[in-house]
Amino acid sequence: MPVRPLAVARLGTIDYASGFALQKQLLQARQRDDIDDVLLLLQHPPTITHNYTGRGLENLVATPEQLSARGVVVEPTDRGGNITLHAPGQLVGYPIVKLVEQDLIAYLRRLEDVLIATAASFGVQTGRVPGRTGTWTLDGTRKLAAIGVKTSRWVTMHGFAMNVSTDLSLFDLIVPCGLADAGVTSLDRLASPAPAFEGVVDAAEEAFAEVFGCTPSQPGAEVATLLRRTGEKTAP
Repeated sequence: MPVRPLAVARLGTIDYASGFALQKQLLQARQRDDIDDVLLLLQHPPTITHNYTGRGLENLVATPEQLSARGVVVEPTDRGGNITLHAPGQLVGYPIVKLVEQDLIAYLRRLEDVLIATAASFGVQTGRVPGRTGTWTLDGTRKLAAIGVKTSRWVTMHGFAMNVSTDLSLFDLIVPCGLADAGVTSLDRLASPAPAFEGVVDAAEEAFAEVFGCTPSQPGAEVATLLRRTGEKTAP
């Protein structure tokens, strides 16, 4: 089987709306086969996201005043899943990949494999909970990484969010993923010593390439142009 090329872009911290717009542009380019698969690795400022339909808003428990005091914005989006939270210290991965096998469930399981392997790089054993996406502590009580995706013409967008050194108190503003019977955790609480964030980014890139059979590379000209425009829009 030939190894697929994968353009990996590490974007630092960008606001959610800019990241969402970039994903949509990359998705359209991938649908046209103008670009190869892309993996965006980044962080977001404190942001709560929910589906455009309003699904998940019932699990927003903070008042507007509380959100303002914590510097948290609320953004609608079009991914699957329930309400979730992004914040500094959380590694967000947005794969823009063409699903040759056209099997969304298999894709979700492979994303979980990536997250399980990433945590294992730091001596942290995680697993799955039947009926719930993402990756969890082995006792099934605390979620380490969430997954929410969308496909259009079998090209993916959105992806995963792994808590590395996230301020977990921010999750008190929501019922994470609508699961009132479960909590959240982070790598720095589970690993000893706590990993450096860039080390987790390295491990995630390596795990993604291994699970999906890709060879990581620098973005090509078209992807680089879209990334540069995004950077210009988000620059202070």
